[in-house]
Amino acid sequence: MLPDLPLARVELRPRAHFDPGAWYFDVPVIAELRDDGIDFEAPVTVIVGENGAGKSTLIEAVAHAWSWDLYGADQMWSAPGGAEDSDLGWHLACLGARPKPIGGCFLRAESMHQLFSRTDAHRARNTDQAFNELSHGQSFLRYVAERPIGAGLWLLDEPEAALSFQSCLALLGVVNDLAAEGSQVIMATHSPLLAAVRGAEIWELTDHGIEYRQWDELELVRNWRTFLDAPDRYLRHL
Repeated sequence: MLPDLPLARVELRPRAHFDPGAWYFDVPVIAELRDDGIDFEAPVTVIVGENGAGKSTLIEAVAHAWSWDLYGADQMWSAPGGAEDSDLGWHLACLGARPKPIGGCFLRAESMHQLFSRTDAHRARNTDQAFNELSHGQSFLRYVAERPIGAGLWLLDEPEAALSFQSCLALLGVVNDLAAEGSQVIMATHSPLLAAVRGAEIWELTDHGIEYRQWDELELVRNWRTFLDAPDRYLRHL
């Protein structure tokens, strides 16, 4: 039985023009998705891993698969995809709570400005300061905190790119509030701070696919601890 989450499982469901030899199946986490599907067990999932491990490929594909059948219920859920996005999401099925919740959004740094511009244009009130008149980090936090639609799915791809240390702490508080209100958050990050979100299930993407970790087992946590303890150990080799 699937857990009662907005998104409990993602499976491969090939549609027209499916290419079984597509490049993304060489990425271990995507190969795992193809062979066994992927299950979500907690209201918050944190995904970490080296560049090229498949974090963004997975998040973008899930966002595409989730959003294409929202039937226009929420035009602000995500900015349109770019030409660099794969077609993987077209071949995925999202299984979870029914009726499907339409709240939340997909946020990634490269499309944030576009999404905020669309949101500003559709505001009922024009007295509020526009998102794109704020700093990158301020607009990100305000958008997440003020999203008007109820419980849903939040997909965040490396949000630390927009955020200071203090803003990352503020985002942790927002993520906790979203989960408490019935939303689900799936976040890809390189930040040990954001990976420490309370109660999250942590996935580390490796050459073997998904490895389930505790926060203090993560390589990125060990690396940051070592660097902050003695930066010259690293800097003298540059």
